[in-house]
Amino acid sequence: MSTSPPTGPMTFPELFGLPLSVDVRTASRALGIYPGTAYRLIRRDAFPCPVIRAGRRYRVPTAGLLSALGIEELPLYADDLNTWVSAPPLPGLDWKDLS
Repeated sequence: MSTSPPTGPMTFPELFGLPLSVDVRTASRALGIYPGTAYRLIRRDAFPCPVIRAGRRYRVPTAGLLSALGIEELPLYADDLNTWVSAPPLPGLDWKDLS
């Protein structure tokens, strides 16, 4: 049984889980436009965020994509904060060593 690729707009967890750069198809899905339209905008230098051409392929930096969507910072949830604060930042160190 094969699973089809996701369609429709991206959810916030999907957006926040993107790698440093994405392909045009992923960027167009995040922006809610068709990939063909995205390529036309790139050729006209009118794509709403920076695009890097690497050989014959295009890559869209995720930071620019999120900025174009109006997302300037990644959210910090209380659960994440507890995970980050519960353990010392370096193995072998204790919190008292850092004060």
